[in-house]
Amino acid sequence: MAVNMHACPLIKLVFFIIMSCSFHNIWSTPTNHRIKMSSSSDHHIVVGCGSACLDYLAAVASYPKPDDKIRSTSFKVQGGGNAGNALTCAARLGLNPRLITKVANDSQGNGILDELHADGVDTSYIVVSEEGNSPFTYIIVDNETRTRTCIHTPGDPPMVPEDLTESNLLSAMSEARLVYFDGRLHETAFVIGEEAKRRGIPIIVDAERKREGLNSLLDLSSYVVCSKSFPQAFTEAPSIASALVSMLLKLPNIKFAIVTLGEEGCIMLERSSTEDLRSKEIEVDELLEKLKQEKDNNATAPTCISSSAFMLRAKGIGTIGGRLLVGTAEKIPSSELVDTTGAGDAFIGAVLYAICTNMRLEKLLPFAAQVAAVGCRALGARSGLPYHDDLRLASFLR
Repeated sequence: MAVNMHACPLIKLVFFIIMSCSFHNIWSTPTNHRIKMSSSSDHHIVVGCGSACLDYLAAVASYPKPDDKIRSTSFKVQGGGNAGNALTCAARLGLNPRLITKVANDSQGNGILDELHADGVDTSYIVVSEEGNSPFTYIIVDNETRTRTCIHTPGDPPMVPEDLTESNLLSAMSEARLVYFDGRLHETAFVIGEEAKRRGIPIIVDAERKREGLNSLLDLSSYVVCSKSFPQAFTEAPSIASALVSMLLKLPNIKFAIVTLGEEGCIMLERSSTEDLRSKEIEVDELLEKLKQEKDNNATAPTCISSSAFMLRAKGIGTIGGRLLVGTAEKIPSSELVDTTGAGDAFIGAVLYAICTNMRLEKLLPFAAQVAAVGCRALGARSGLPYHDDLRLASFLR
């Protein structure tokens, strides 16, 4: 179907930016990419299923008005997609990720595969279609408001469970410590999830927003990382804290749920066993407010405040044994903040690492926040992702 460029000024803007750039070296591996070295985490295998695409990023001084013609201040073509980004982050931190997704045999698909492979992500389970197109996203980064706008074009043909052979599924799951879903490709993800459940492999789900098939994946999961809006959209609870209680009541297999809040940090509710509980019952919203008051507002580095384990009551919803943890975000100087694209994916990549290495939850939250903040200092979801030996992570990895 033809696109009316005059009716779509934003697409026209990106189209002219792309066409004005030289593509002779667009798929060359960036010089700062390093193949992951063998380490003690060689058997920390994570299997991920979800989106991997190509991002066309254009930074502009301010977001254009309809029918404007403006110039970009910088431009980059880079791999993207929630699963692709999160597993790239996990690979740079030292895990061995395997990605299950689908691309087409086109220049974009080849670039997606090459970049993932260069970062240490196992691409041997990615299905390559001889026809159609690989998924891609136009991203406009507004330097004035520090926001980004995304226009995504899905891959075609889409991935279906039949694309994943039984032999590939069994091979991918061999020695896996953790399975991760970004909520996309839900039919294929459910097949993988059932095999993970059969093997006793924990599952973590990225609940960015309500999607088709997401509830079935959540029923299988052990951990969930949510966007700010998801818990209340999922439960219809009156507050985030009460929504977390409702989520753990609805999803009895969940060990913890995290809500990411951007520059406001994050909140975690961890399920507690009966023997760990204090006898006192407490209102969950009141407990959250008390923890927030304990935050050091002058601290620039990420921190974590944790409660004891209580019977947590959410009015009109019920009670559950658990403890709340409040994590803060790094206060990034405005001169260093470049682009928040993929910050949530970086956070999840760090959570994957923390779970696989048995990191304490009090350290997990600030560690994930630090990894995400480092990534915000460069254009695109992957350019700024740190490696395991990054000095900014040293205090968490001792």
